[in-house]
Amino acid sequence: MRKPIIVGNWKMFTNLEQATQIISTLKEETKDVTDIEIGVCPPYVYLAPVKDLVKNSHINFGAQNMHWEKEGAFTGEISPVMLKNLKCNYVIIGHSERRHVFGETDNMLNKKAKSALEENLTVIFCIGELLEERQEEKTETVLRR
Repeated sequence: MRKPIIVGNWKMFTNLEQATQIISTLKEETKDVTDIEIGVCPPYVYLAPVKDLVKNSHINFGAQNMHWEKEGAFTGEISPVMLKNLKCNYVIIGHSERRHVFGETDNMLNKKAKSALEENLTVIFCIGELLEERQEEKTETVLRR
């Protein structure tokens, strides 16, 4: 059986000083944890510094999102190849806000997942319903889709 994974998604929060403190605290507080895989997914601008902060520790790191193309004219995006080059372990795909605010479709998310897997990134695939869907008892339908 695979080890459970707990990964903190920092979303668009933290600055470099806070990131440093979070990693320092996490290292200390989880140093004896061996039965759970632990990771963090900071904002893109902190991927390289966090990579250095978690070096030689039990903490893994990854990205909060990615584009499915390996390269191209996709301003502001990051590719799975770039993430792999940084030695990221994970990529989170399918956030509800990416679906509902940025219009990501199931087809786009499928492309992202396949592309990430081709680069041997562990995909953390978010699924979930909107509050309205939950209130209308559509959870099962949404999850099956």
